[in-house]
Amino acid sequence: MSVAATTSPAVGTLYVSRFPTSRGMPRVTMALRSNVVSVGSILTKLQKDCATPFPVIRHVADSMTADMRAGLAVDGGSNLKMILSYVDSLPSGNEKGLFYALDLGGTNFRALRVQLGGKEDRVVATEFEQLSIPQELMFGTSEELFDFIASTLAGFAEKESEKFHLPHGRQREIGFTFSFPVKQTSIDSGILMKWTKGFAVSGTAGRDVVACLNEAMERQGVDMRVSALVNDTVGTLAGARYWDDDVLVAVILGTGTNACYVERTDCIPKLQGPKSSSGRTIINTEWGAFSDGIPLTVFDRDMDAASINPGEQIFEKTISGMYLGEIARRALVTMAEEGSLFGMAVPNKLSTPFALRTPDICAMQQDNSDDLQAVGSILHDVAGVILLLL
Repeated sequence: MSVAATTSPAVGTLYVSRFPTSRGMPRVTMALRSNVVSVGSILTKLQKDCATPFPVIRHVADSMTADMRAGLAVDGGSNLKMILSYVDSLPSGNEKGLFYALDLGGTNFRALRVQLGGKEDRVVATEFEQLSIPQELMFGTSEELFDFIASTLAGFAEKESEKFHLPHGRQREIGFTFSFPVKQTSIDSGILMKWTKGFAVSGTAGRDVVACLNEAMERQGVDMRVSALVNDTVGTLAGARYWDDDVLVAVILGTGTNACYVERTDCIPKLQGPKSSSGRTIINTEWGAFSDGIPLTVFDRDMDAASINPGEQIFEKTISGMYLGEIARRALVTMAEEGSLFGMAVPNKLSTPFALRTPDICAMQQDNSDDLQAVGSILHDVAGVILLLL
């Protein structure tokens, strides 16, 4: 059979033909009515602007290296903060006991507990709970956000099963993974420098985030002690080191991006006071703020200009999960406007900022089917293209 699919000009035009497959299921092929020349030139320019030939990569690498050294020399020496983590030793695998962890890394929040049994038993038991951060809390007050975290933790702690054992007389310890730029003052305290990843919570910048959490836990009746404050990259490095003694670097590619690594203390001029006995410490680079020499397209620049922090976190905005879908959406909008990709008008839903998410892009990229069913479905849901079967 053949099927024609049309839409009103407000949502674009899509033609669909179906032919039986060997399994008896209809195969869908799509043809979008567009100005091929205009769309092709837009894609060609996008490809050229994104190109990273070896000289460009070499320049970016050299620039990042220079920024890292400048950041190690003095606070504020470069866009890379090169933050001291105060983590001077890493797990050996001998650790035993019950430990809790909180992870505020972006749009998701996780609470976890783990029973460690040393070299022989390693991880005896583990449980976790994950929640999305409500959008209103990302733009709310510090007290509202941390009360949400503490209340979630309280509910999670109440569900502790018999698989977990705390020695008599000991208080539960919790590690707090806080994946935003923090100037650490000790292993269990740190001042928030600024929010990133789309957060704009009031009343937190310039405050000790551990104190914010402790105050919220007290309000919610949670009897725990924060024993360590770490960035998610530091936590990732520590977790990997638990299993492999050779791990020296950790990289995060999620809502945002960051990296940390093990550095010799004698290579850190800004490190004052007593040096660690190990002679090494973990440096949190905060490389999402890097920008020198990174190829930028018109879509990158437009998105940055419209963001809540224009001119900041450029590297993060070009490669991380929060932004890739939006870059693709802006490219599609331009192709719709200049090349009539979806008919005579730009689909209304596609005109909404961040309507196309990075998971959508991933799903479309992984669609290897002959008829691109996933691609068609996502374009329908996101772009509002309506299929009419005739």
